[in-house]
Amino acid sequence: MRTISSESLYRIDALQNAYIGALDAKDMDGWLATFSGDEAASYICTTAESVKADFPVAMMLDDCRGRIEDRVTFITKMWAGTYQDYQTRHLLQRIACTEVGENQFEVRSNFTISYVQSHTGTAELFLTGVYLDRIQLSENGDVFLSKKVITDSPVFPHYIVYPL
Repeated sequence: MRTISSESLYRIDALQNAYIGALDAKDMDGWLATFSGDEAASYICTTAESVKADFPVAMMLDDCRGRIEDRVTFITKMWAGTYQDYQTRHLLQRIACTEVGENQFEVRSNFTISYVQSHTGTAELFLTGVYLDRIQLSENGDVFLSKKVITDSPVFPHYIVYPL
């Protein structure tokens, strides 16, 4: 097994921080920028229950770059003003990282997301789970080739507008 350099781990963590920072700032263009421009880029959100039962069910299934871009358009333009807004805060812990190709890595991270509803001002736990990521590091920028979000709970305490 090859040791992953501290520079690579730093860059992977910086990409993860850019991802969660964009979500917590509701910066959907910043969120989109963390993904590869390649058509095969993907963002999938499902539950541990669905994964365990081998159900091909997803809460969000953006299985190509175009659908990731569509998600940004829906949130910023089509749904704008139609939902009760909320504020998220993400906490992240990388727990595994494996190099799977030339500057490509599979990364597993635990996450916890809290949220505050704008009308109550009360902070609550939103979701916990794991991110399964394929990351490409390059001179042109570090990006997610794919991100699979697996939530621990099959039931969410609040509707979802923003990606997790």
